[in-house]
Amino acid sequence: MPSNDKQGAEHINLVAVIGPTAVGKTTLALALAQKFGGEIVGADSRQIYRYMDVGTAKPTAGERARVPHHIIDIVDPDETLTLGQYQQLAIDAIADIAGRGRLPILVGGTGLYVRTVVEGWTIPRVPPDHALRGALAREAESYGPTRLHQQLQSVDPAAAQKVDPRNVRRVIRYLEVYHATGEPISSRQSKEPPPYQTLQLGLTLRRERLYEHIDARVDAMLRDGLLDEVRGLLARGYDETLPALSGFGYRQLIAYLRGSLSFQQAVHETKKETRRFVRRQYAWFPLDDPNILWLEADEHAFEKAAEALVQFIQQRTS
Repeated sequence: MPSNDKQGAEHINLVAVIGPTAVGKTTLALALAQKFGGEIVGADSRQIYRYMDVGTAKPTAGERARVPHHIIDIVDPDETLTLGQYQQLAIDAIADIAGRGRLPILVGGTGLYVRTVVEGWTIPRVPPDHALRGALAREAESYGPTRLHQQLQSVDPAAAQKVDPRNVRRVIRYLEVYHATGEPISSRQSKEPPPYQTLQLGLTLRRERLYEHIDARVDAMLRDGLLDEVRGLLARGYDETLPALSGFGYRQLIAYLRGSLSFQQAVHETKKETRRFVRRQYAWFPLDDPNILWLEADEHAFEKAAEALVQFIQQRTS
């Protein structure tokens, strides 16, 4: 059955496959795309970077050959992509896919990316305030990143709950938006819904099982050449302080290469930080969210997801 029969934007069907890292989103999304004639729109803030394949669990070349992917490998590690730019790229990709009669499938664990598309956020067009950024960066350097996160907590508790205090760049941006607009970024949501209806499929696992998956994934990444990937990024001249290289896995292995961590410590810290990241992801995707159909990530997940998608499309076309 055609999922989007080249209708207008108001009739676009969108599927979002969401959930924590290492839960199996890519596998499910690929299977759904192949069954329903879909294409994947990335919603992962790390997979946008070129040369960072292993450590971001990017879809393989074979997977991308089987199913078209969008918004992956679009900037270099020393370039930036604003939230507004991401949102526009995603909206354009979704419209293009649906316009060709295909099914757009939004896939990723970056809650900010997913929400800005699914909920149609109004992104504040706030130009960078370099003086404020510099002052806040110096404050973080002098007193630690927790100081800035506490400031964010006082003006925007919802955003503070969902951002890692060590992600100084994003905390500064949220504070910058607040200082410029007088409104917390978490309140900047559109009054109008986006021009499509969304079936949100959430994958989850019991926490112990998920942590086992995380440990296994980190071990697999190391076998697949993550350390060589990190060496390659440094050899290309990318500064280790870049936000792209501050993510879990990359930062710890850079510390190992610089001699400040043993290899075993780097692996342990990577696994530990990935677990922390999962807890923040669930803040974006609460298990009690009535808009998300949560599925246990087991051998029945695809069958249940496919059944839900058939019902969703039938309801939309009836």
